[in-house]
Amino acid sequence: MEYITSTLGNLLQQTAFCSLTWGNYLMILIACVFLYLAIAKEYEPLLLVPISFGMLLVNMYPPIMEEGGLLHFFYLMDEWSILPSLIFLGVGAMTDFGPLIANPISFLLGAAAQFGIFGAYIMAILMGFGDKAAAAISIIGGADGPTSLFLASKLGQTQYMGPIAVAAYSYMSLVPIIQPPIMKLLTTEEERKIKMEQLRPVSKLERILFPIVVTIVVVMILPSTAPLIGMLMLGNLFRESGVVKQLTETASNALMYIVVILLGTSVGATTSAEAFLKVDTLKIVALGLIAFAVGTASGVLFGKLMCKLSGGKINPLIGSAGVSAVPMAARVSQKVGAEADPTNFLLMHAMGPNVAGVIGTAVAAGVFMAIFGVH
Repeated sequence: MEYITSTLGNLLQQTAFCSLTWGNYLMILIACVFLYLAIAKEYEPLLLVPISFGMLLVNMYPPIMEEGGLLHFFYLMDEWSILPSLIFLGVGAMTDFGPLIANPISFLLGAAAQFGIFGAYIMAILMGFGDKAAAAISIIGGADGPTSLFLASKLGQTQYMGPIAVAAYSYMSLVPIIQPPIMKLLTTEEERKIKMEQLRPVSKLERILFPIVVTIVVVMILPSTAPLIGMLMLGNLFRESGVVKQLTETASNALMYIVVILLGTSVGATTSAEAFLKVDTLKIVALGLIAFAVGTASGVLFGKLMCKLSGGKINPLIGSAGVSAVPMAARVSQKVGAEADPTNFLLMHAMGPNVAGVIGTAVAAGVFMAIFGVH
């Protein structure tokens, strides 16, 4: 009987119930909420499912993220900037840059949405973060998870990578919830009903030259952006050249989904209660939300200005797509516009600023690296 009691006692001691803290239970609850949003509400499930599951695993079994643990090896690829760069390769292979080429003024809308980044940088410094930490945190405002991870790693802010990544990817997933109220608040119903002229056809030569020219121009000015801009444009060149269909399919499908699994679970696994439930984490999450809201608002306000200057030919809603959550932000522009007028079709027009936002966020990261002398 003593043997049975001792054995059962040992088994009980080995269960997670005896080692979890209240913080672990809170993070498990948050992970379940995220899973609900991903599965029941379909809020960017490709990102949110692996992130929330990684969060679930690390708070039940912390050693999975310790040195030698399965997810630790995934996380090392984040620190080494491998996974963020491969994500950009896949995004480039999946994305049609035609709307941006057809309407180059979209670059201005993408640039306007980056105000959230630099505003968050100043606020982060005022809240007590160091300059490099503030720069890494501010990129959340671009709603760009890979770039947030890339910059945090390059600036040596690995202690903040977990909160930064979770905040960035969470806000990317919650774009359909966060953006519409801001868009509706800053525009009138008449502005939301504006129908834009059909974009001009873009030739194959333009499509092929665009990624090459952008790579040369941007990397010559900001060499440190080469891993992100280079991979983004290489993926798009695969797509547009038409001679490497196998590479295009691999980059945009199999490779992309493998990287999303590795990146998502490793990001989620950085959210152990001990590492995540801190005052600095709450500050980062709040700053990220403010930055994202400011980026959305600045894009819409600049869209209103362009609407006035164009004589009412540009719908201000497409400015909100200047954040780089591709293609979710463009879909939200389409959705809000269609609510005002079901016959309005803004998706392709919004893809221009959306793609410009991806490039703009990578450039913003390059500017910070140049400021701090990081290569």
